[in-house]
Amino acid sequence: MNPNHNKNLVRGLLVFAIVLCAYNLLAFLIPFRHTSTFWLGYVFGLVAIAFQIVALLVAFRNVDTARSKFYGIPTLRVGLYYLVGQLILSFIAMALGFVPGFPIWPLWLIFILFLAFAALGMIGADAVRDEIEQQEFVVKRDTSAMRELQNMSASLARRCQDPALAAELKKVAEDLRYSDPVSSALTEESEYRIKEMLEDVSGEVSSRQTYKALETCKSIRNLLAERNEILKQNKK
Repeated sequence: MNPNHNKNLVRGLLVFAIVLCAYNLLAFLIPFRHTSTFWLGYVFGLVAIAFQIVALLVAFRNVDTARSKFYGIPTLRVGLYYLVGQLILSFIAMALGFVPGFPIWPLWLIFILFLAFAALGMIGADAVRDEIEQQEFVVKRDTSAMRELQNMSASLARRCQDPALAAELKKVAEDLRYSDPVSSALTEESEYRIKEMLEDVSGEVSSRQTYKALETCKSIRNLLAERNEILKQNKK
C-alpha cells in the first residue's frame, strides 16, 4: 500500500477522533434534556461522523498519483457537507427536548432522507470518478500507437546522415507529430503498415539506400494523410 495513502488515512482517522470527542463533550456538557429527540439527534450525529470513515476510504482507494487524489475530493466534499448539516440538525433535535410533546417522526423522516441523499451523492461522485479514470485509461491506450510511431520517426531523423533524406524524415516526423494522436479500429491497419514502413526505412538508412528510403518516406506520408482523413470523416 502506498505510504502516502496510509498517512492520509491516519490523518483522516485523527480528525474523526477529534470531531467525535468534541461532539460528545458538547452533547453532554450542554444541559440538554435527555428525551427521545435528544437521543435521536445524538445517534444520527454519530452516524454522520462514522460516515466520514466510509467517505475517506472511498475517496482514497487506489490513489497513486496527485490526480487520483484530486478525483477523490468530491467524495470527501459530500461527506463533509453531510457531517456539517447533520450535526446542526442533531443539536437542533437535542434542543427540542425543551419543547414538551414535540413529535419525533418528522425528525426520523428528515434524518433518514438526509442520510439517503448523502449516500447517493457519494455513490454518484465515486461513479463519476470511475468514469473519468476509465476515459483517461482509454485515451492513454489509444494514443500509444501514435506515440510509438512518433518516437520511431524522430529517432530515424536524428540518425540519418544524408541531408535530403534527413529533411524528408523530419517531414515524416512532423506529420506524425501533428496528426490526430487517438487511434481507432478504422486506423489500426494503416498504423501497422506505417510502422512496417518505418522499420523498412530504418534498414534502408543503415544500408544507405537513399533513393529507396525517400520513396518509402513519401509512401508513409501519403498513408498517414489517408489515415488522418479517415479519422476526420469518422468524426463528422
